[in-house]
Amino acid sequence: MPFELIPSGTHIDFLGWRRFCLGLSLGLIALGIGAVVWRGGIPMGIDFVGGTEIQLLFDDAVDVDESRIRDIVREAGFEDASVVRFGELGSKDFLIRFKADPNQVAEMADAGSEGDADGLAANTRIIQLEKAIRERIGDFSEQRVEFVGPRVGAELRSDGLNALLLSALAILAYVAFRFNARFAPGAVVAVIHDLAVTGGLLVLFGVEFDLRILAAMLAILGYSLNDTIIIYDRIRENMELHTKADLVELLNNSVNQTLSRTVLTSLTTLLTLLSLYFLGGEVIRPFAEAMLIGVFVGTYSSIFIASALLLFLEERYGDRSAREAGKKPARA
Repeated sequence: MPFELIPSGTHIDFLGWRRFCLGLSLGLIALGIGAVVWRGGIPMGIDFVGGTEIQLLFDDAVDVDESRIRDIVREAGFEDASVVRFGELGSKDFLIRFKADPNQVAEMADAGSEGDADGLAANTRIIQLEKAIRERIGDFSEQRVEFVGPRVGAELRSDGLNALLLSALAILAYVAFRFNARFAPGAVVAVIHDLAVTGGLLVLFGVEFDLRILAAMLAILGYSLNDTIIIYDRIRENMELHTKADLVELLNNSVNQTLSRTVLTSLTTLLTLLSLYFLGGEVIRPFAEAMLIGVFVGTYSSIFIASALLLFLEERYGDRSAREAGKKPARA
């Protein structure tokens, strides 16, 4: 007998909450838009606006921690720099990230080749930063240096946005092919809702958008779609079996029948993400934070948003509305 976290026969009126959930979702999206306006735009990481990442390994005799490096880095003029320990607690390996200085890039462009301006500006800032750290803290070895120019950052930003848009179009086509055209809008609106709410909350929390957040967004999109497809599959089966059942009751029953699987899947995913968040270190934490928000929002949208929109479309354009009007039902 399969394990069920939610007892069989459970009946929760999910569709009865659809108007409240619609207001809640609109409120969260409005909150996200307000956060973007308040912060003067979406905060972008060095992957999308250009910048430099340096990994430094300090000598064993050097007494160093994140706060000390952070103070020195900011005193040296790197106000937007972030400092994280690279490795376990007690490790003397640190990752320093700072964005490109547009003014310095412009000066380098005036003095030399425009194509080399970004690299020259980055090298100049790296020398300044390493000199300040060595003088104030102690000796270290440079493990690696990665530089992303503003032009490359703009291309990555454009490619990331295109990836999200193309994914939404692919979902629309896939759901329309697997089910019918009335099912597709609910799935697409659900994933767009998830990305909008998750992105808005990340902006509100001050998280910078970089390739880690983009990877999380794409993972959230796939996670939310999978949950929606499971519920839609049960709805389609029940529609074929119970052609005269009340539509609201049928949708509620379908969501309740898949509720145990939805909760179990979400809980196991959350446990994994909590492990990444607390034990994975600072480098992986933004990805885990975005995924934690996305799993909650994705589960919520699959239950309340996708099914509610399907109800709206079926009532107006589905076979049942045709029967009620005394017409021959249209085939999907």
